[in-house]
Amino acid sequence: GDWFGTVGAFAEALDAPASSTVPLSRASSSESTLFPHARAWKASGGRHVGERPCKTVEEMGEDFGGGVGKESLRVRRIIQNHFLANGASRVRDLPPEQFCRHGFVLGKASEAGFGNEMYKVLTAAALSIMLNRSLIISQTRGKYPFGDYISYSNFTFTVKEIKHLWRHKGCESKYGRKLVIRIDDFMKPVETNVICSNWKKWKQPIIWFHGTVDSVAAQFFLKNIHSQMRTAALNLFSDPQVLGIRPNVFGELMRVLIFPSEDVEAAVNWVIGGGENPDISLHMRMLMNRSGRAVQAMLRCLKKVIRSQHLMSSRPKVLHFDYDKFRGSMFKGLRITDSRRRDWGTAPRWVAFVDFFLASRAKYAAISGAHHRVGTTYAQLIAALAAAYNLGDKSSSRFTFLSSFQSNLLIDGLKNQGGWGHVWNRYAGPLSCRNQGNQCAFTPVLPSAWWDGLWQSPIPRDINRLASYGIKLSALGTVDENSLKKHCKKKKNVVRTFTFKL
Repeated sequence: GDWFGTVGAFAEALDAPASSTVPLSRASSSESTLFPHARAWKASGGRHVGERPCKTVEEMGEDFGGGVGKESLRVRRIIQNHFLANGASRVRDLPPEQFCRHGFVLGKASEAGFGNEMYKVLTAAALSIMLNRSLIISQTRGKYPFGDYISYSNFTFTVKEIKHLWRHKGCESKYGRKLVIRIDDFMKPVETNVICSNWKKWKQPIIWFHGTVDSVAAQFFLKNIHSQMRTAALNLFSDPQVLGIRPNVFGELMRVLIFPSEDVEAAVNWVIGGGENPDISLHMRMLMNRSGRAVQAMLRCLKKVIRSQHLMSSRPKVLHFDYDKFRGSMFKGLRITDSRRRDWGTAPRWVAFVDFFLASRAKYAAISGAHHRVGTTYAQLIAALAAAYNLGDKSSSRFTFLSSFQSNLLIDGLKNQGGWGHVWNRYAGPLSCRNQGNQCAFTPVLPSAWWDGLWQSPIPRDINRLASYGIKLSALGTVDENSLKKHCKKKKNVVRTFTFKL
């Protein structure tokens, strides 16, 4: 399973020679100044113009070393204002006529993989902001998703409460407004309206954007053919072409929406033992493999963080949650099922939540490494939440997210980092150099959904996948806007709804 650790201040003993470190670099908002040859090369359709037509992962990550504090604080204010205006405490007290005209977005998750399921809730939250609606988090048999381990903000509604308020305020009996939910399934490319419809004009009281298991779905609105939707998405997610200043949207949403349960918080505090929060968190997704190469590459990354953050200690301390020794109220928790054991490891399910909230307390950096795929949704959310926690009211946070790659993962460049929602997927195409050495790369806390960045390029599988959505994507990641509009003109408008019985 996953090897997880959080690290206190590290020592000179781990110091790397100067030649092996890469200093923190400032993000440039002018990509054409930074990589003039590359821009020309990409624009020319891939013809060589004097600079090698590929980059290493570290070179690709240079955009992300400067921090995104200013943009993240802007989004933090948007989120705060949204939940002040559309939070449950205000909306439930609206006069009946206003309440019955109000709109909602449903976030519904099961209890499968935590990263994928949490993105379903966070996508609903992002959509509620874009559409100026309130957020509902669905319960199953009276329990929130992962409700034994996570507490949710009181900004949100439940379906049960909405049904009660709909009856109590006479929305159907007095105003003739039925409680209808419109369902759009992102996983069904032929049906979804994510590109072709103006969701701001949808009249149904509740919208459920189904199948949104990573950071991608919400950002598809950046290419919506309606300017109203594009503007709403740009306001939240910023320009996908200017990679170095894109805000930590999902981290900022988690910061206000989720908290560890009392039991999980107690376990986290037990690990820390009254000491300070860790400086660095390490997440090694090893499956059942014990790769020495992966560990060596991770150590190189660790040295890079220590140097860049000027961390020194004569007695570094490694924190690891030894759940067998923990005797809190959860220690009899359910074991992992055999079908999930290879992917999630042998630890009880609740341990992943202790690890998650422990790792999100890291003060300076999160490092993601792996036997195979780096930067999974789980690792992304750890880094995003930690970055949000470390961003004060001024944009001076030093927090960084890094990806550690051992050389054998990069024989074909980033081609094998092909998971649709994994953080390096949009760099996996022909612009990624083959046969790279070990890499320790600055990593975006907001993964890209498109290939608009200078060194982003798709793999053939993703070109085909985009085609199923009616999106014509070039080998270098350029979207054909004209073909998009033609597709939307021909596309059948699918409207799936369900009416709640009150």
